[in-house]
Amino acid sequence: MSNQKILFDKVSVACSKMTTQAYSTSFSLGIKVLGARFRNPIYSVYGFVRFADEIVDTFHDYDKALLLAKFKEDTIQAIEHRISLNPILNSFQEVYHQFGFEWELVETFLNSMEMDLSQQTYERKRYENYILGSAEVVGLMCLHVFTENDTAMYDRLKPHAMSLGAAFQKINFLRDLKQDYQDLGRAYFPGTDFSNFTCEQKKTIEAEIAEDFRHGYEGILQLPKDARFGVFLAYKYYVKLFERIKQVDSHRILNERIRIPNAKKWSLMMKSYVVHNLNLL
Repeated sequence: MSNQKILFDKVSVACSKMTTQAYSTSFSLGIKVLGARFRNPIYSVYGFVRFADEIVDTFHDYDKALLLAKFKEDTIQAIEHRISLNPILNSFQEVYHQFGFEWELVETFLNSMEMDLSQQTYERKRYENYILGSAEVVGLMCLHVFTENDTAMYDRLKPHAMSLGAAFQKINFLRDLKQDYQDLGRAYFPGTDFSNFTCEQKKTIEAEIAEDFRHGYEGILQLPKDARFGVFLAYKYYVKLFERIKQVDSHRILNERIRIPNAKKWSLMMKSYVVHNLNLL
């Protein structure tokens, strides 16, 4: 590989890292405490996912369908040719090949993004398909990185990674309920009337999330040590957010975005570090 290509690849990863840090304090903290060899690949995965998500969530003054179709075409080209002038896609394709991603994971993710172009309400099957594409397969991309082509470990931890990804996404849905429902007209949770969102409906959703968390946590305990703390920190952040959401009534969550202050995130990191290093997980 030429020195020029090595430099371009470094610039590409730097773009993915900058994207992660700009868009997500919590994930940035989690990535910082991963083993050094995992950080750039996870930045690259996050950058890819974030750019696709931004197309469907924020670019309202543009032809989002056209942009997403072009993004998908460029992703295919990047993977086939092992290079892209889009630095986010260039860094992603490198991770895709290095860790043996299946195209099905990428395609399933992009299909879920396409659903957001038109789908406004979700019945159970479509909801499960959306969760699979928008969250569970992203967890599997990260798991590919963490297991470093150890197929047996990947297969063993795959269901747990999917559950953890699902828990994170469902909490995001609750956290972003005001924007999704009132601003974008989206109602992800099936069988739920958000014009009359009740405490009972909210508790049903929370019970589903709690089970996802339980199953996902079992997988965290089995991750390689260099990956475990970063994933555990993300888990602890979402558990704390979940606890706050559970304390808020159904009316308030429709009108307010619940969040964890940055100072609290740093506190969680320190506490999680102690728990992890003392093997108290």
